Amino acid sequence: MTDPDRTSDADLEDLLDELEELEDAVDDPHEREQVRETIRVARRVQPSAFGRVIRGFDRHDAAEALVGSVVFGIPMLVEGGTLEIGEFVAANPTSLVVTLAGAVGIVIGLLYVAEIQQVEIHRPLFGVIPRRLAGVLGISFLTATATMTVWGRVDWAEPWLAVCQVSVTFTAMAIGAALGDILPGS
Repeated sequence: MTDPDRTSDADLEDLLDELEELEDAVDDPHEREQVRETIRVARRVQPSAFGRVIRGFDRHDAAEALVGSVVFGIPMLVEGGTLEIGEFVAANPTSLVVTLAGAVGIVIGLLYVAEIQQVEIHRPLFGVIPRRLAGVLGISFLTATATMTVWGRVDWAEPWLAVCQVSVTFTAMAIGAALGDILPGS
């Protein structure tokens, strides 16, 4: 499968090469200056890391989301306050709903509203759920659950408490995953 961003970069490079050849072939000084001006405009239009259109969600995007979630999540895993917040959330079920809704809302805001990059919804799951959103949230939740379990940060003998504690780490990881996925270099 061809990456549209790489294809457009290659097309622009081909255009610049052809314009430079045309510049060498033109005899008239006025026409040569027009070609040079066209080359200057084409170079300004060349896409940078910001401003690319992001569509789809592939394993490369999943890897970026995983790295972003780990970078943001590691501090949450080693901080004792995470478990205390999880205990508070477990004692106040409304807090769990607000925590999860807030995490999803922030991720949606980062991906689709803040316009850090132009992210298009491509082939949504069930015709409704954006693949990128599902991928970022799913990777974050699985990473939070796995790392907190493997590192002994949650005790699944008390599942409600464990889910609430994981939700706290998940929130930070989801934000990191969204940023890791869409920031330049994506």
